[in-house]
Parts: sequence; C-alpha cells; structure tokens
Amino acid sequence: MAEDPACAVAHGSAPGRSEGRALAAVFASPVAERLLRYAQDLEFDCCLVEPDAARAQQARAAGYSVFQAVPELDANTDVVVTDHHRPELGELLRDVLAQDVRWVGVMGNPRHPAPHVAALRDLGVPEEEISRVHRPIGLNIGSRTPAEIAIATLAGLLADRNGRPGGFEFQA
Repeated sequence: MAEDPACAVAHGSAPGRSEGRALAAVFASPVAERLLRYAQDLEFDCCLVEPDAARAQQARAAGYSVFQAVPELDANTDVVVTDHHRPELGELLRDVLAQDVRWVGVMGNPRHPAPHVAALRDLGVPEEEISRVHRPIGLNIGSRTPAEIAIATLAGLLADRNGRPGGFEFQA
C-alpha cells in the first residue's frame, strides 16, 4: 500500500519542495539571523545583504553567504528587509526593486510611518515600484521576539507562495 503523501512528508520520506526557493535578508540583525537559519531548514537558498563591512564579516563567520551590495536576484527570490532604520535602506530597496524578484517586504510596525516610502521617493523610484513593497510582513500572530518574527515572516511567505491565506482557516 502506497504511503499517503502527507504522511510521507511527516515521516521524512518525501522529496523536499525547495525547487527554486530563495530568500535574501537585508541587513544583519537578530531577526535576519533566525530568518536565514529557519529558511535554510525550509530548503530556501539563502543570502544576507549587509553593506557594513564589520557586520558582513560577522555574518560570514557565522556561515552565511553575504553580499555587501544587492546581488543578482531572480523571480524565485523573496526579499525581507529586517531593519528599517538603516541609512542605506532606500538605495538597497531601489536596487532590489530594479530586479524581477518574487516578493519584497520591510519589517515595521504598521502604526508608524514607513520610512522606506520617503527614502524611495527621494531617489525617484516610481510609485508603482514602491507599491511592490509589503509592510507589515508575516502572519499576524502577535510576534515579539526575533524568533517569533522570523517564524511569522516565513509562514507568511510560504502561505503566499502556496496561494493560501495563512492562519487557521482551511479550504476543503
């Protein structure tokens, strides 16, 4: 008798679903560290974009693939900006938006102004490109810690990739 596909996944006997999944975290932070660690467990190809040389070196020492400028990204790449207070925010987002990435999001509290919008406008980025940036990101689970934020973010990305709403509502 053939094993049910869902059971095969639970027992580790099914192939992974990583075909072409990539995640680029922008800016080294506690959230980025957990995001990259958990995304690797989910079989994403991961990298960190960190323009600060000292922070980039620390991330490399931790074993992450690190770029100091936005690398070439493709339509399978999800980009998550993990710090919206960095002065390089506008330039890095502009460079990400110039590419055909699947999804772009910036962490931040929706009750506060989104600093990336002004930064992108100041650089002359068209409104239709700015509107590609999601904020807030992740599933609304009340995340507070870096680990919780990373889990909520990855769960939201997986739901979006799989055409699901997330949460506890299931389609028959």
